[in-house]
Amino acid sequence: MWGDAWRGRSYDLGKMNLRDLAIAYSTYPAIQVYAALALISAVLALIWFESGWRLVATVFVASLIYPMAWYGIHRYILHGRWLYRMKWSAPLWKRIHFDHHQDPHKLEVLFGSLANTLPTIALVTVPFGWAIDGKAGAAAALATGLVTTCIYEFFHCIQHLNYKPRWAWVARIKQLHLYHHFHNEDGNYGIIAYGPDMLFGSYYAHAKEKPRSPTVFNLGYDLEEAARYPWVMEATGAPPRDRPPRPPAGSDNNTAKAAS
Repeated sequence: MWGDAWRGRSYDLGKMNLRDLAIAYSTYPAIQVYAALALISAVLALIWFESGWRLVATVFVASLIYPMAWYGIHRYILHGRWLYRMKWSAPLWKRIHFDHHQDPHKLEVLFGSLANTLPTIALVTVPFGWAIDGKAGAAAALATGLVTTCIYEFFHCIQHLNYKPRWAWVARIKQLHLYHHFHNEDGNYGIIAYGPDMLFGSYYAHAKEKPRSPTVFNLGYDLEEAARYPWVMEATGAPPRDRPPRPPAGSDNNTAKAAS
């Protein structure tokens, strides 16, 4: 049955190699849905388009908008403290980001859930595409957003994988992202593109540029906050941790390396 490869499984990126990741990534139902919808959207865009220039412009604009939108969502929603303070939204916040910071090596919580990601991708891309080239532009923009999401998700996995990238660029974006997870969460919100961080002053190139954050693993949801707003703790079944499980010895995701 569809999704059987992931049914009841838990994947630890700290114990996986690149081949393991490729298999897990390609069999994850959400990735398969993104790919299928991207293909359908791209075909519709090619059927409906009337101007090649407008179609190219749509893809270009969508490619620029996506990292800006991701930055805003990551910084002001996922790292905001208002979602866990409401009972109805606390489980959502737990699923979409708190769990990932509590254990950055847990692959099944790294991926977003379709119920949350698909509406967000469509909301970010479709209106701009429609404004540029009507239904053809909307389809092209959606396809661009879906493909970009697949790319982001894969590199996000690489950034937490027990693997040292051979390409200097990939190694660098991995280092920047690990600073965000293991040193100070108030910066380096990008996954691949750090231009928005540079533009809005949240970029830091070296750990020494920011003090180590006491809330880097719990995002401010500590025991005191859990006592006031217990819904995330109740859903977790345990108090919030002030650090994630230690990765395997020799892992490229080693906390000390990330924060050095």
